[in-house]
Amino acid sequence: MNRIISLCCALTLLSACSVSEQKTTTPEGVNWVESHAPVDGELGISYDKFTLDNGLTVILHQDDSDPLVHVSVTYHVGSAREEPGMSGFAHFFEHMMFQGSVHAPDDLHSKLIDSMGGDLNGGTNSDTTKYYNTVPANELEKVLWLEADRMAFVLPVVTQEKFEIQRATVKNERAQRYDNAPYGLMWETTGRALYQPEHPYSWPTIGYIEDLNRVTVNDLKAFFLRWYGPNNATLVVAGDFDKQQAIDWVDQYFSDIPVGPTVEKADKQLVALEEDRYVTLPDNIHLPLLKMTYPTVYVQHPDEAPLDFLSQIIGDGKTSVLYEKLVKTGIAVEVGTSHPCQELSCTFNVFAVVNPAAGKSLADVEAIIRDSFAEWQQQPVDPATLEKFQRMFKADTVFGLERVAGKANQLASGEVLFERPDNIAYDLQRYDAVTEADIKRVFNQYIDQSHAVVLSIVPHGAEAIAAKPQNYQLPEPQRPQPEQLVTHDVIAPTVNSDFDRNVMPATGAPIAISMPSSWQFQLTNGINVKGISTTETPTVSLLIDIEGGPLLDPQGKEGLASLTASMMNESTQNRSSEELANAIESLGSSIKFSSQGRSTQISVSSLVEFLPETLALLEEMLTQPAFAEADFMRLKQQTLQFLHHASKDPKSVASNAKRQLLWGKDSRLGVADSGTLATVSAIELADLQAFYQANYSAAMASAVVVGDISQAETKQTLAWLQSWSGDPITLPDATPGQTQHKGQIILVDHPEAAQAVMIVGRTSVPFDATGTYFKLGLTNHPFGASFTSRANQLLREQKGYTYGAFSGFAGGKQQGNFSLSASLLQAETANAVADAISLMTDYAENGPTDDEVASMRSAVTQGEALSYESAGQKASLLRRIQLFDLADDFPAEQQKIIASISKQELQTLAKEWLDPKTMWVLVVANADSVKDDLEAIEGWTVTNWQP
Repeated sequence: MNRIISLCCALTLLSACSVSEQKTTTPEGVNWVESHAPVDGELGISYDKFTLDNGLTVILHQDDSDPLVHVSVTYHVGSAREEPGMSGFAHFFEHMMFQGSVHAPDDLHSKLIDSMGGDLNGGTNSDTTKYYNTVPANELEKVLWLEADRMAFVLPVVTQEKFEIQRATVKNERAQRYDNAPYGLMWETTGRALYQPEHPYSWPTIGYIEDLNRVTVNDLKAFFLRWYGPNNATLVVAGDFDKQQAIDWVDQYFSDIPVGPTVEKADKQLVALEEDRYVTLPDNIHLPLLKMTYPTVYVQHPDEAPLDFLSQIIGDGKTSVLYEKLVKTGIAVEVGTSHPCQELSCTFNVFAVVNPAAGKSLADVEAIIRDSFAEWQQQPVDPATLEKFQRMFKADTVFGLERVAGKANQLASGEVLFERPDNIAYDLQRYDAVTEADIKRVFNQYIDQSHAVVLSIVPHGAEAIAAKPQNYQLPEPQRPQPEQLVTHDVIAPTVNSDFDRNVMPATGAPIAISMPSSWQFQLTNGINVKGISTTETPTVSLLIDIEGGPLLDPQGKEGLASLTASMMNESTQNRSSEELANAIESLGSSIKFSSQGRSTQISVSSLVEFLPETLALLEEMLTQPAFAEADFMRLKQQTLQFLHHASKDPKSVASNAKRQLLWGKDSRLGVADSGTLATVSAIELADLQAFYQANYSAAMASAVVVGDISQAETKQTLAWLQSWSGDPITLPDATPGQTQHKGQIILVDHPEAAQAVMIVGRTSVPFDATGTYFKLGLTNHPFGASFTSRANQLLREQKGYTYGAFSGFAGGKQQGNFSLSASLLQAETANAVADAISLMTDYAENGPTDDEVASMRSAVTQGEALSYESAGQKASLLRRIQLFDLADDFPAEQQKIIASISKQELQTLAKEWLDPKTMWVLVVANADSVKDDLEAIEGWTVTNWQP
């Protein structure tokens, strides 16, 4: 365990991101609780904790590594606080909290964050509801003003109209994420089967449609008043700020908000089953799925950690028990286990996505799983395996703290659930203390001697293939009792402030936004390497890009590059797939080959101390792939089955049809990177070997490195790459775009679709950093690039047709395209299409308004403060510079264009590129239900299309 000890020492570097200690004074009503910093040798997050007299908990974490701040407010209320028969309230009110407050009416909150170039959102789960904003550091006061206003002043502006629009939006979200998604009802069905109807985890967070239809404005307001008091909230401010100033602002904006009703901690509600419950769920799928769910403990129970490790041993990755028994044998295309934990209870889940071609029934798969359990029970847990999972847990923890938002999330959840904001050292200690005996004990207690919900998800009409006939009837959701319903008007309490809340705080002093400094060098074989050195976390990320990828697929064998990359993740000449996966996981590292677009990518992430061993494994994978026949047959069969599966998914169908409309059915770009059933079926193992030999060429490669490593160290570390060779490869010419379908509505029939998918599209220009392509991005910004853009505001916020509508220009080296996309209520499909066309027509004719131009300038300029925080963002920046041969300071030129581009030029670009008559409208839906209404749209013809 010596390496683990040294790892912990290295991880204390994380606390060095915090700024030096500042002396502070607390105003009356602000109560200091504690100041915390990780001790030597301990990984953790420094913070200061305060409370206000009204009960609000405030946590401050200072980190000046980037000029930004993250502000979140977490309320200790989720779907578990709802009453039976009144499901979905917590999530519904999350939506209402974005509808404006008294002093920030309508969508001002979102518009202001967008104009800052910031990021905002919210999220609801069973236990909490969170609202969060990441903005440039000089906008902290404004965000605190906004969050305080919607904590205290939302109810007076909740109207019936806003309520109905958000009700429709929530229904759209449910349709998109649950009803129209393959396996989308899996977790909802499991909850209903596992828990009694009165258990707070028996209903889905999003709620039942019947409850959403039943709820009234006053019901929702009463829910808010019960749970949204400051005494049930935790405010976290993390990033680059002055501590004293932050305390004063929090005091000013939050202290006079009245305390809410008392909130007690909920009791744990564990369950036990008297027998296995077999349930069958027909779905619009190709691949049957078996899921076994065992009730276990609750979050941070002493047995949570060993159950997590048991989950990894049983079904996580290529070294797991079930992968060996089901995936390697070709019986399943995917297996997995998980042990998600919630505040009141946890579950141990086992699933297998079954390969129909293997000829095994779900009953066979269940028997194999149970036999595998019994076989594993007789075997010891290898100490090296346990140490591997402990190291992986530590590595995951470190990578999760790379961004300020990640640290803020840790602090918020630690405080809300455990009253211990910095929970990291505690978690590391309890996972490090897990023993073999613990893992065996929890298996015997919670799995071997317990019963499960056994869910069979089968294609419609194939209920007979379920593991067993259904022996448990799902209970009907409860209806609310009369006393639960609110029949009186709900009035918000009065807030008495000694300042004018109508006065919006000013933006703070300008902040310095600069690109991270980079370095570059060239290896002796011509590979260009660019890098950024940073000491924020003891990690290194490496990306190697080999140009060509799917562009080099032979006609009739599309998908070859993708399948070759998948094979590169398998065995080498020295190690089997399992041995290779075990070696990588034992370091807590990740190495992945993939191929899409116009290149093959190799992505590597590693803790600094294990980088040499990680790169030695990469060298073996890159230069000595085994191309084993057994691996190939398994991966090919998996690919074919997933392609079958995608044909059932309306979004996948729409994506494939979009490609064909843009580039033609017979072009390489008109086929998905993964190929089709026919083209993948034609691929042989020799094709992969030939593709590797011909196209994995150092002459086509470049690399970027980001992390705690210097230029000199990188040169030494990557020296082995210099022995890699290869000749330059001539890439195909650009594929001409298709225009023959402009002005048409292309209708793809998908009879079982619960929602319609709409894409409005056309071809456009390839990428450039400072020319037409870049300016088109600025032109589109007011129309469809953000939550407050015209498209989303009309189709979601005003009409309630969709959960979200966004548009954008995408460009590569040779081609580009534009698309506006939305998933729609099927009954409103024609209305949504007509409104989208009208909206685009108006924007093409008139362009953006003066206010929209000003907001665009502000958003894109200030948003640069958030652009270089994570290793992924830094690597993306470097990769763009390499791929398009850009100057290192190209963002500075972009800033000049943003500041100087005229409204007239934006109008001209909108007229040329955003006129819907130059586009087609693709609709994937049940054709019988939408065709007549689509044909009634004036000036457009409907064309049936078969992808």
